[in-house]
Amino acid sequence: MKFAATELLELKHVPFPELFEGSQPVWTVLARIQPFFGAHARSEILGRVDPRATIIGEVFIGEGTVVEANSLIRGPAYIGKNCEVRSGAYIRGNFIAGNGCILGNSCEFKNSILFDEAAVPHFSYVGDSILGHKAHLGAGVTLSNVKLIPGNVEVHVDGESIDSGLRKFGAIIGDHAEVGCNCVLNPGSIIGRRSALYPNLSWRGVCPPDSVVKLKQEFLVTEIKRKSSSG
Repeated sequence: MKFAATELLELKHVPFPELFEGSQPVWTVLARIQPFFGAHARSEILGRVDPRATIIGEVFIGEGTVVEANSLIRGPAYIGKNCEVRSGAYIRGNFIAGNGCILGNSCEFKNSILFDEAAVPHFSYVGDSILGHKAHLGAGVTLSNVKLIPGNVEVHVDGESIDSGLRKFGAIIGDHAEVGCNCVLNPGSIIGRRSALYPNLSWRGVCPPDSVVKLKQEFLVTEIKRKSSSG
């Protein structure tokens, strides 16, 4: 894989496809989000924002989008049409979401892009990451974006380590991919189109398209031995 954006993502389903122009690896887009907002950020609320929600800075919210109580959006941020920003969602800058996205309760987002109809419904962290069209994260998924040992994040594929050039880089989730509940994707993870990761995985590296990743576990079920009681 050359990791071009078109290998993983359908660019007609993102608000600003020009961000992805060129033949560089798709993760290089993450470093272009902040400069892009520097030239294009704007404040406009076309959807419905609960008065108990908090909007700070330059934030665009499209028609039909609902921002529920107790959510916080810190700009710059762009959220498209007919999205759900559920109670307790925390968006903290340099964030782009297409149309029909779900930004769930107690989920945190920063420096990331969600393509149309991407869904992050419950208790997840999405930092320095890209989610493709109709990609879905199950409850409790964490896209870890910083190495424990200081240094640039590397992409591991076929026994090779590729320096991303980024200190912070979470994951690239391809179109229609599914990540099961409570999975942890380590920095620099890439999940191919239409692939599925079963729950509770700790994943590192590149998952090819149209693949299923399962965690094999062994369960030992024994009888509870109780002491007999004497009358």
